[in-house]
Amino acid sequence: MYKDTNSNNLQINQNEAPISEAMDKYARDGALAFHTPGHKQGLGAHDRLKRLITEEGLRQEVSLMEELDDLHDPSGCIKEAEALAARLWGAKDTLFMINGTTGAIHAMIMGTLSPGDRVLVPRNAHRSIIGGIILAGAVPIYIEPEIIEALGIAGVLTADTVAAAVQAHPEARALIAVYPTYYGMAGDLEAIATILHDHNMLLLVDEAHGAHLKFAESLEVMPRQALDLGADVVAQSTHKVLGSMTQTSMLHIGSDRVSGARIREAAALLQSTSPNQLLLASLDIARLQMATEGRNRLERAVQLSEWLRREINKIEGLYCVGEEILDNTTTKWLDRTRITVNLTGIGLPGPEAELILRHQYKVQCELSDNNNLLFIISMADTEETARRLLEVLKLLAEDHGGEAMESAVVPRDLFTTNEVAVSPREAFYASREKIRLCDAVGCVAAETVAFYPPGVPVLCPGEVIRAELIEAIQKQRAAGMRVVGPSDSTLKYIEVVKE
Repeated sequence: MYKDTNSNNLQINQNEAPISEAMDKYARDGALAFHTPGHKQGLGAHDRLKRLITEEGLRQEVSLMEELDDLHDPSGCIKEAEALAARLWGAKDTLFMINGTTGAIHAMIMGTLSPGDRVLVPRNAHRSIIGGIILAGAVPIYIEPEIIEALGIAGVLTADTVAAAVQAHPEARALIAVYPTYYGMAGDLEAIATILHDHNMLLLVDEAHGAHLKFAESLEVMPRQALDLGADVVAQSTHKVLGSMTQTSMLHIGSDRVSGARIREAAALLQSTSPNQLLLASLDIARLQMATEGRNRLERAVQLSEWLRREINKIEGLYCVGEEILDNTTTKWLDRTRITVNLTGIGLPGPEAELILRHQYKVQCELSDNNNLLFIISMADTEETARRLLEVLKLLAEDHGGEAMESAVVPRDLFTTNEVAVSPREAFYASREKIRLCDAVGCVAAETVAFYPPGVPVLCPGEVIRAELIEAIQKQRAAGMRVVGPSDSTLKYIEVVKE
């Protein structure tokens, strides 16, 4: 693949899959294994494991051999594979991550921020961002995204909001943006990048739900990817909508404002020293697939989604979010492959609707919230799968619908910025005590409270607990939303910083 070792003169062939090819070559070489893993290329594997992974997969499930390279100091097939990905997505450098986008976000934050650094964080940030801030010892300055009251969800972060936050906190080192949101809504990230860079701040982007956007460049209705809009570092979930295995992601470096070497050092601290080669190969193959088929597959997914959106909106009582959101909110772009179905018109709570779909109709959504169901249409979907989804949504409305209802929870209470008494890291390591949640008004939280999915914390370590927030949390819990983060998942008790 390489004509020389100068990265500016790489001769790249996107039809190759260097990691997969190296694994196959090693498995075929016939070397007698006296090394890890213990199943010895499948020879000692249980029959269930052989059925699960296949005998060929087990033969190639080895690591740390000379031919298979070193994830933390790549010089062979992994280096080639990462270079292919960087070229395809348009990054200066790309790191393969086998600890999910959570690991990528942690490496992004630890690789760019230092203890005590102030960082702007939208209130709808994923819990992994808070985890990265704890690891880095940074201090968050929370800012509020737009709230879309009609849907009961958080929307995008506006350029005006960012400009005001930058003006109020000129000492901030960076903004960690969520782009697009879980529901596919994207703001004016290019304008935000300009504001930040003009004030010598970094734009770090959680693009967990946007790995496919690069391949929608020809579709005017789709958002552009963050790397093309000025992002300095971008964490993408390759597995969420592309073809790699769960737990695999990519971390893209987009500018010279950050140190690629330091980011790689942070990634090495946070990832396994014995990475699963099958996971790495799946990233390599997913890149190959998108390079050779991605644009056509994504165009088909968008076409299916637009058809499905029109048909859902013909069902009485259901509303599927479409381009009108661009006129009614500050959303600039909508990822058309996200199908958000609002259920308030049939009076059915999202968690209840999710269970009906899963157990009665054998259809599983991506997430449910109080008022909505979210479905993802990916490059794997066909007309048949789209028609099946439409069919079950019709049945849901006809057989389980009732009178229209209002939003179950006032969403602003869940996304309002709370007072930060101490940094998340200080709260994490502080002495704690467990008290009843109803008695915690004015206390400083020592743990995270999030509802999953989407995994957005409504309370973070170091924040002062408000009465209004307690009421909103209790309503969410009563509505059947799954709690993640606190030691007591029933939320009768919460851990707070001991006075």
